Amino acid sequence: MSKTILFLYGTLKRGQKSHHFLAGQEFLGEARTMPLYRLYGLGWHPGMVIDLENGLEVKGELWAVDDATLAKMDEYEGHPTWFVRQDVAVRDCFETVQTYLFNQEVPTGAVTGDCWPFGV
Repeated sequence: MSKTILFLYGTLKRGQKSHHFLAGQEFLGEARTMPLYRLYGLGWHPGMVIDLENGLEVKGELWAVDDATLAKMDEYEGHPTWFVRQDVAVRDCFETVQTYLFNQEVPTGAVTGDCWPFGV
């Protein structure tokens, strides 16, 4: 069975409201992206976007997920409309890692940072 390594940065992380989607999957550890991305608050969840000029090292988690879980997560994230799953540059990781990038216009004045939830 194939596994996909995902970088998760929001409500899918341990202790967050959507973590149940990862039941039975393998937690690989905490991780940080290269400083090429930025998180934005989108109400009850964040969205990560590429930000080559003012990027931050976004903090998150690495998970190895099976194909069935990946399909459920794609549906949950609205891939490829609301979020798009694509490769992400993770510090000190030399394997292919994917994440869900926000695929819509970021609302004006959205709170931004490097770790969800903000201010914790």
